[in-house]
Amino acid sequence: MNTPNDNCCSGNIFSEETQMRRDLGLVEAVSIVIGRIIGSGIFRTPGPIMALVGCTGLFGFVWVIGGIITIFGAVCYAELVAMMPKSGGPYVYLKEAYGPLVAFLRGWAMFFVSETGAIAAVSLVFAEYLNALYTIINGEPFSQIYVLVIALSAIWVLTAINLFGVFLSGMFQNIFSSIKIIAVSSIVVAGFASQKGSAGNFLNPLWPGDFSWGTLLAVGAAMRYSFFAFSGWEGATYVAEEVKNPRKNLPLSLFLGIAGVMVLYAGANGSYLYLLPAEKIASSKWVATEAMNVAIGSAGGILISSAVMLNTFGNVSTQILCKARTWQAMAKDGLFFRFMADIHPRYKTPNHSLIAQGAWASALIFFAAFAESSYEAIIDFFTATGTIFNIMTLATVIIFRKRFPGMERPYRAWLYPWSVIIVIILYAVYLAVTLITAFVPSMLGLLLTSTGFIYYKWIIANHENHVR
Repeated sequence: MNTPNDNCCSGNIFSEETQMRRDLGLVEAVSIVIGRIIGSGIFRTPGPIMALVGCTGLFGFVWVIGGIITIFGAVCYAELVAMMPKSGGPYVYLKEAYGPLVAFLRGWAMFFVSETGAIAAVSLVFAEYLNALYTIINGEPFSQIYVLVIALSAIWVLTAINLFGVFLSGMFQNIFSSIKIIAVSSIVVAGFASQKGSAGNFLNPLWPGDFSWGTLLAVGAAMRYSFFAFSGWEGATYVAEEVKNPRKNLPLSLFLGIAGVMVLYAGANGSYLYLLPAEKIASSKWVATEAMNVAIGSAGGILISSAVMLNTFGNVSTQILCKARTWQAMAKDGLFFRFMADIHPRYKTPNHSLIAQGAWASALIFFAAFAESSYEAIIDFFTATGTIFNIMTLATVIIFRKRFPGMERPYRAWLYPWSVIIVIILYAVYLAVTLITAFVPSMLGLLLTSTGFIYYKWIIANHENHVR
């Protein structure tokens, strides 16, 4: 393993020079943002959100607030990525702002807890919906072992595609992002055009019987699933060194991608509410299937199963493409396993990082596949850890304004510093609620993250001393 170099980023993080090929244009960058966001969330999270808040008013409030905070987060990231167009996403900003230890812990947590875990979880959703489609057509499901094999196959097929160059995987993002937009739009159109719903569903019940501390906690807990449905919007920053004209295209891709997804989500949730009463949404794990069954009958099950399969497959592809760049960036700086720093001499892709990522995601499949309520459990497990690092990343905007006041900033955060301060406060409140409402899984995630601190101090630091 390499030794950490505290100054490896300073002096070159502001340059557009790169060893990688800039084959991704604005369309591909927007596709990555959309592809990262739209996965299983919009088809899976409305149920637990409604179950927590119990009324349509707060249901809509949770989605709107999730979208607004996401936009403010993108405002901060846009300034960062335009100033530092380097692959690796938040890792690059954390390392420059806080030093290698914090960046290492963030990468450690993302690799071993949340990021590969998300790949595993969404791959399983893909396999389960293939099983649902098979059941509709043939009358009975195939066995759980096939679900496991299909999930693993999806990971490795998509990993293999990414091994042969970013141009091929970029075209793949365009195709699947288009399918995602068409699929979600179809749900909206089919839902409202069917005229089989009721406008009364939007008002019954509109608000809870009484507002209390428990109501606030329920809204805060529901935000976990809203944020998860919006998560991944920073995806294009992970491949900053492979995007053409990054200082312009990366910020623009964030805003265009998030705005487009917010419109689609509003339409999809409106369709769900029109077709299903609140109590039905709250009790359904697969609300999209229930809604389409009302709208167009049994054909709705086939339609939505196919749509979720396509969306989750494309989402896994985008995650594999983007996240591998973080591990490669860490390894290049001596903060992760050395072999993961290598770039393929012909295809200019981080193939060792891609393979290692696929291997660990495959290992997690065996745990996630047989867990009860694994989808919610995974979200609860990594939310607190991810939020802490997200707050620290947002704060780097303020740190860099003070540390590099004369540095060129092609894009500046709106309403600075209040936009940054407000979004940090909101995330801090969200973190506190998460620790209250999901204490045990949050502590498990933080505990696993802390093992990275021990690893760094006792393995990497000792190796550095030995070299000296």
